[in-house]
Amino acid sequence: MKQLLTLVVKLQLSDEQQKIVAATAESFASACNTINQTVNPKLTNRNSIQAVCYHDIKKESGLTANHVVRACARVAANRLTAKQKGKKVKSFKPTSFDCDARTFQFFEKDWTVSISTTGKRVKCLIRASNYHRGKLALQTPSSAQICQHRDGEWYAHIQIKNDAPSPIKAKNVIGVDFGRREIAKTSTDKGWDGKHINQVRDKYSRVRSSLQKKATQGTRTTRRRCRQILKRLSGRERRFQQWLNHNISKQIIAEALGSQSIVVIEDLTGIRDRTNSKPRSKTERRRSNSWAFYQLKTFLEYKGIKAGIEVIAIPPAYTSQTCHCCLHMGLRTNKQFKCTNKVCGWIGDADFNGAKMIELWGCSVNQPRGSELLSCAIEPGLPKAPSVLASL
Repeated sequence: MKQLLTLVVKLQLSDEQQKIVAATAESFASACNTINQTVNPKLTNRNSIQAVCYHDIKKESGLTANHVVRACARVAANRLTAKQKGKKVKSFKPTSFDCDARTFQFFEKDWTVSISTTGKRVKCLIRASNYHRGKLALQTPSSAQICQHRDGEWYAHIQIKNDAPSPIKAKNVIGVDFGRREIAKTSTDKGWDGKHINQVRDKYSRVRSSLQKKATQGTRTTRRRCRQILKRLSGRERRFQQWLNHNISKQIIAEALGSQSIVVIEDLTGIRDRTNSKPRSKTERRRSNSWAFYQLKTFLEYKGIKAGIEVIAIPPAYTSQTCHCCLHMGLRTNKQFKCTNKVCGWIGDADFNGAKMIELWGCSVNQPRGSELLSCAIEPGLPKAPSVLASL
C-alpha cells in the first residue's frame, strides 16, 4: 500500500525568478478560469475536459503542454468536489500551479529544484530542515505544487509516495469518544480536557471582536494599527488547534501500536447541520462550529496508515446513551451517565462510557460472530438501543 506524503519547503528565489514564477501562476489561473467558463460545466473528467479544450488553451495561455494538462486536471478535481457539496466552481486565484515529473525535478546532490515556467526554466535552492532532508533522501518526486503563501513567499509542496506497512492483525480494540468537554476520551481511560482550547478560542474571539470594532472607528493610525494586529494574529488559533490535534492523535496511535490494537472512532459527518438546527446561544454556536473533530479524525487515519494501525469509523447513534455493561438505554447528564437497568445500575463518567461503547462496536466489526457484545447480559423487558439491536 502506498501513502502520499506532502512536504512543504521554501524556495529561495531571486527577484527575477519570483516574477517568472508569479507570471506562470497568473497564466495557470487564467487557463483554469477559461476552461471552467468555456467547457460544459457537467464535465468532471479531466480526460474529457482535455479533449475539448487542450489545443485552444495551449495556444492562448503560453503554458507548456504538461501545465495545460495539469490545469485541466485541477478544474476537473474542483468541479467534482463542488458537485459533491452541491456548489459550483467560481474562479481560480493566481497563487499556485501544479507540476508533474517533467515540469518539476528535485536534485538531492545540491538540494535544488528545477521548475518549468512560461519563460525559462527556474532552478533554485530549497530551505529544507533535517526532517525534510530525511524524507526527501533517495526520493524522486512525481508531482508538486508551487504555492504563494500569505507571507508573499513561494513554497514547493512536494509529494512523495512511501510504502506503508501492512495493517497489523489485532484483536484488541481502543475506542475513542470525541467531545467538547473532553476533546478525546479512550476506552483505556485516557482523556484530553477541552477546557484549555475553549478558553483560547474565547480569548481570540474577544480580541478579534474588539480589534474589528476599533478598525472601523477612531483615528487613521488606530485603524491601521488594528488591521496590522489582526493580520498578525490571523491563523494563530488554527495553528494551536492543529498542534493540539497532532499531539492527541500521535499519543492515541502510539498507545494502539504498543498494545497491538485497532482504533475505533465515531463518524461525525453532518453533526454541525444537526446541532445548528437546534436553538442555541451565539457563543455555543461559535464553540460548536469551531470544533475541529474532522481534523483529528484525518490525523488519526493518516498516522494509523503510517504505523500500520487500522482506524475504523462507526455510526455515532446511541453510543453516548447506551450502557456499555448491559447495553440498555441510560440517562446522560453533562459528564455523568447513569444506567436505568436495575440489575446493572452502572454510574460513571459519560465520556468513558461512550468510549467503552465504541470499543464494543469495534469488537463487533473486528471479531465477527465472536464479539464482546454477545457476552453482555441483557435482561428481557427493558429498552435497548436500536443501533445495538441491529448489530446483534
